[in-house]
Amino acid sequence: MSIPKVEYGNWVPKRFIYVFSVLGILFSALSFLFWFFVIFALVCFVVALYFVYSRYLFSFKGGNIQNQLWDLVVSHLDWSGQGKVLDVGCGNGALTIKLAKKYPLAEVIGIDYWGSKWGYSKNVCEANAEVEGVADRVLFQKASAAELPFEDGYFDAVVSNFCFHEVADVKDKRQVICEALRVLRKGGRFVFQDLFLFKQVYGDIGQLVLDIKGWGVAEVAFVETRKAPFIPAVLKLPFMVGSIGLIKGEK
Repeated sequence: MSIPKVEYGNWVPKRFIYVFSVLGILFSALSFLFWFFVIFALVCFVVALYFVYSRYLFSFKGGNIQNQLWDLVVSHLDWSGQGKVLDVGCGNGALTIKLAKKYPLAEVIGIDYWGSKWGYSKNVCEANAEVEGVADRVLFQKASAAELPFEDGYFDAVVSNFCFHEVADVKDKRQVICEALRVLRKGGRFVFQDLFLFKQVYGDIGQLVLDIKGWGVAEVAFVETRKAPFIPAVLKLPFMVGSIGLIKGEK
């Protein structure tokens, strides 16, 4: 009988590799007509190889980078573990389950919009929680991060990892941060990790921190997690994890 395994996915989808590999083959075929297609083919194959290597680095059996980035969020959450905690954009439930294992007395909820884009689903979340032995202490619910189905101040802690920039419901991603803070009680703790140094999405990080504090938040701090020693240089490109940071504090 096979032993059940968790499936947390990989932040580099296989489709990235397939698309550039197919394009490389196509341009190689066209190179018999025009020599410059050889250059296009080489570029596509290099990009495909980059994504293959990046996928390996993120994987548990490779560099384990993905898991270590989840651990960063948990390690920065200065919380007693008493009460309710929300994971916004839980994917396949990895961070949600880590919270449940660290805080056995907490009520842990993970929300996500799921869908086919990343291959995540509520069913996989629940299966992973079962394998990890926390199924009786976690709840997974479909919802948009831009409109959380909870009352103001419902949670004692709120976390999120690489979710906010993906929310398509709103153009200004600061609104997603504001919504996550809305459901956090006064005095509650929060940790959000995202592409906060990507100026096209969030603007100046100093101004972002000031904006958050201006929303009535008692304490806000920014941690430049892209400098974490376990992240290799090859992953520090802007479209990978070269612009990540962590915003934490107390409401």
